[in-house]
Amino acid sequence: MQTITDPAEMQAIAGKLRTGRQLVGVVMTMGALHEGHLSLVKLARQQAGTVIMTLFVNPSQFGEGEDFQRYPRPFEKDEALARSAGVDYLFAPAPEAMYPEGFRTTVSCRGITERFEGELRPGHFDGVATVVSKLLNITRPHVAVFGEKDAQQLALIRRFTRDLQMDVEILAAPTVREEDGLAVSSRNIYLSGEERQKAPVIRRAILHAGGMVEAGERSLTAAAAEAGRMITESTGFGLDYAAFVDEETFEPAEKAVEGREYRLLVAVRATGVRLIDNEKFRA
Repeated sequence: MQTITDPAEMQAIAGKLRTGRQLVGVVMTMGALHEGHLSLVKLARQQAGTVIMTLFVNPSQFGEGEDFQRYPRPFEKDEALARSAGVDYLFAPAPEAMYPEGFRTTVSCRGITERFEGELRPGHFDGVATVVSKLLNITRPHVAVFGEKDAQQLALIRRFTRDLQMDVEILAAPTVREEDGLAVSSRNIYLSGEERQKAPVIRRAILHAGGMVEAGERSLTAAAAEAGRMITESTGFGLDYAAFVDEETFEPAEKAVEGREYRLLVAVRATGVRLIDNEKFRA
């Protein structure tokens, strides 16, 4: 595995790979690697002959008061994990390499970014869209793999890559979970012992609400409210939202239509950390 820090060098390598008819896959991360990230590498490896992992804690997607400064950065451990997972190139630029003096461009996508995480974290998705666009231009992959855990982010990336006619296929990888159902996340380390014991209720509440819809409940609003009630009453966590969206359009959905697919999105606040999760269901 080669570790590259210079965007121009990484772009040149990627260009040679494409010229040599090598299929390239990319996995984008902010480091603090875990099994979820490694599952993305596995899927990328199945699709491409060369796998590039990007490791960049992107300052532009953190808002005021968020955890940019304390976000874990165990670079040597991440580098070893990437190597053992079979990554061919690890692209790990410094912030000043990605956002040099005078940088003024932002990629913005209306609609998808105006609700849920976008409403609660102003500017977050512009930061995501901008850095993903830059990383796609630098690594020039044929396929890029993202996790379903960040469902709104995935919908955003699919939207702007399609709208901008970017030559890349966006693949979704299933959420990786702990044995008790909690979605694996770099931020789980911030949970206290008691909070960690309570957190699996999030998954159980999502499955309960989804089961209601699959069993014939047509009020998605009522089913989502039941999930929120289960979580808050069982954990004491603050509820940011529990809502269904149409799986195809990602628009909020209040009433289920038989045969259509919907995704339940949930975000909660424990002490010092937000947890998000989601699942897809068919009415």
